[in-house]
Amino acid sequence: MSSSEFRDTLHVKFNRDGVTGYGEGAPIVRYHEDAITCQKALEPHLAFLESANPWEFEKLKSELFRKIEGNFAAKAAVDIALMDWVGKRMNVPLYRLLGLDAADAPVTTFSIGIDTPEITRQKVKEAEAFPVLKVKVGLKTDEPTIEAVRSVTKKPLRVDANEGWTDKEEAVRKINWLETQGVEFVEQPMPASMIEETKWVRKRVHLPLIADEAAVNVRAIPKLVDAYDGINVKLDKCGGFQEAMRMIQVAQSLGFKTMLGCMISSSVSVTAAAHLSPLVDYADLDGNLLIANDMFSGVTVRDGKLILPGDPGLGLKKIA
Repeated sequence: MSSSEFRDTLHVKFNRDGVTGYGEGAPIVRYHEDAITCQKALEPHLAFLESANPWEFEKLKSELFRKIEGNFAAKAAVDIALMDWVGKRMNVPLYRLLGLDAADAPVTTFSIGIDTPEITRQKVKEAEAFPVLKVKVGLKTDEPTIEAVRSVTKKPLRVDANEGWTDKEEAVRKINWLETQGVEFVEQPMPASMIEETKWVRKRVHLPLIADEAAVNVRAIPKLVDAYDGINVKLDKCGGFQEAMRMIQVAQSLGFKTMLGCMISSSVSVTAAAHLSPLVDYADLDGNLLIANDMFSGVTVRDGKLILPGDPGLGLKKIA
């Protein structure tokens, strides 16, 4: 959707009983949010948050959703900080608190942004350590982009059109061509509002279609049943750790494949998502790998596989 040299994210610290929980939300313009508006949305509710009982984190989350309209990245930052605090106070990693096995965490893709064929080839070579790549498409240059990738690797590919195809015949043609190029699935082929058109496309292609911008919250999921095969859940987009888990559970109950994605952010937000990753089929958790000034270390990647930290809560270590 865009190119940028930096991204501003919102960080939250929750201190209680000598324990600090860290949270982060990464707002993007697509959802009419930025870090400053999210900060301003939280400020009137700081007294409420400071006096609330963090052990009642579900109740606290619901009340925050009632008090703040929109600004889901702000809600995510608070919710992640609370869950980090709870895990630390209970002295267990969040994945263990949920009864999950860290060994079930999936492989993450590494994203290749839209660029010239020459730079695309270079990016693919630099991503040698990752066994599965995610390639951004959605422009007139889609075929040259994929051909550039395929000229240097035979790895499995997943593509993200970011709502880029607005003509349903074009979407069908491109998706069927992508199938011949070893692509596993296509994320958000058409604009989120074009659900009927996406249903039409889905009947004429074989590759699974994964909703991202169309899957903004739990309420949106049932409307997508005939248009998509899966959903991409992002903590920053839906409002945090607890809401992401609800989305995964509802989607799976409706037969959807599930994926955890992320925005460009530090290891705080990405690690929070990684703790949920044993629940899902696919992961696209590389946002922290695309920045130069990460303040934390948390989830790591070994041969593409997500390695969850074993320390309590998120398991973060401050490095800056």
